[in-house]
Order: sequence, then structure tokens, then C-alpha cells
Amino acid sequence: MEILRTILTVIFAIDCIALTVVVLMQEGKSQGLGAIAGAADTYWGKNKGRTMEGGLVKATSLMGVLFFVLTVVLNLNF
Repeated sequence: MEILRTILTVIFAIDCIALTVVVLMQEGKSQGLGAIAGAADTYWGKNKGRTMEGGLVKATSLMGVLFFVLTVVLNLNF
């Protein structure tokens, strides 16, 4: 069981670093008052998932879920 804990800890550390990098790569959402009218078009656009920004959002979500699951699993006493 100690080997499994070590492997999960290494994956957890890699996930933490990757999550930090992906969040820092994303563009800021505060673009001033001029962005209020066009915010719906850019966020809800059809091809949002195919852009780099959409990919970063998906990667952030996936790594956030992995972070949460690994945190819970590593804090169990087994």
C-alpha cells in the first residue's frame, strides 16, 4: 500500500503544478465595461470548446476534479 500512496502522491504533485500553469495561462475575464455586451457571444459561442481558451477551461475542470479526488483519497487512513 505504501507504493500506491507514493505513486498517488507523485501524480498529485504533478497535477498541482499543471493546474497552476493552466490557470495562469488563461486570459483575464475583466476587460472593462465595454465587454459586457459581447460577453455572451464569446462565452456561449458554438466553437468555444475548440479554441485554445476553451481547451484550457476544460483542462482546468478536469485537473480540478482530479485534484479533489486525489486529496480525498490521500487523506484516507488505509
